[in-house]
Amino acid sequence: MSEQILLTQFSHGAGCGCKIAPSVLEKILYSELKTPNPKLLVGYDTKDDAAVYDIGNGRAIISTTDFFMPIVDDAFDFGRIASANAISDVYAMGGKPLMAIAILGWPINKIPAEVAQKVLEGARTICAEANIPLAGGHSIDSPEPIFGLAVTGEVEIKNIKKNSTATEGCKLFLTKSIGVGIITTAQKKGIVKPEHFELAKQSMIKLNSLGYELGKLDYVKALTDVTGFGLLGHLLEMCEGSKLSAEIDFSKVPLLHESMGEKNVLEEYIAQKCIPGGTLRNWESYGRKISSLNEYQKAILCDPQTSGGLLVAVYSKHENEFISFVKKYGFDIQSFGKLLNQENIPASSVITIH
Repeated sequence: MSEQILLTQFSHGAGCGCKIAPSVLEKILYSELKTPNPKLLVGYDTKDDAAVYDIGNGRAIISTTDFFMPIVDDAFDFGRIASANAISDVYAMGGKPLMAIAILGWPINKIPAEVAQKVLEGARTICAEANIPLAGGHSIDSPEPIFGLAVTGEVEIKNIKKNSTATEGCKLFLTKSIGVGIITTAQKKGIVKPEHFELAKQSMIKLNSLGYELGKLDYVKALTDVTGFGLLGHLLEMCEGSKLSAEIDFSKVPLLHESMGEKNVLEEYIAQKCIPGGTLRNWESYGRKISSLNEYQKAILCDPQTSGGLLVAVYSKHENEFISFVKKYGFDIQSFGKLLNQENIPASSVITIH
């Protein structure tokens, strides 16, 4: 019976597309109560991927949590994707994960417990791949299925990578291709081609463990992962945190289908209205800070990514060295943009797309 259950039918949103819109989140997080702590090296004020706390001797603890509703129908895959996504926040700080605990909300009267067991088994598989234990967790009976992890990691303080420390002239790189939200929406509509869905799934379950290695590189000036706010949203956080602007060459933004040699897959799905609700929420939140886009560019650049790639700002003089370095880890990537001085630019052009 459990094999026939399609998890996405039980959720109103999917994956990181469930995220509260950036503009709404700012209102929720606003507070005049300040509780400074000199040992808290990274908090939520810089919109970074995780909190970082100084434990002395040049080391720090990383703490993060991430959870969402199903983005795929298969329970085992849901557990793998949600876990890879949560662990990514530690890697995005340049850190190494240590352990995880599970966060589970399950509609007990609608979906058998055996299906939830498969979700946890998927999580254990990814945790094992990251060489960490799934050490415990908490569960509740909820109207919709929810799963994720709280992850603890460690990092040498000198290797911490924030999203707010980029410098003028840095080149921009992305370690995973864009388009997961579009393809998974096509899957929910029942019109996705199996090979396209498989490509999206494999992208989502891939760990961003490269981030730990990037933390050791001085010429990597800023690092974050691209998830529910889309490429533009997370790049905007990097720009505003670093007091810079950005230029993007749209033709060089890596798209998910291109690795299959197909050129119009995403465009075809977009034409069939396979656009996540999060795409519009994203644009409404930050579109006023972006140069003019056509509808296709908007659908791509605002597409909510689930367990997306690492957005890397690299000191320009080391661009070739960086490309050679990541190639050793199986990444064949190119720069799709650069960071510029923010002075004397209109408010609507923090990010300019060519």
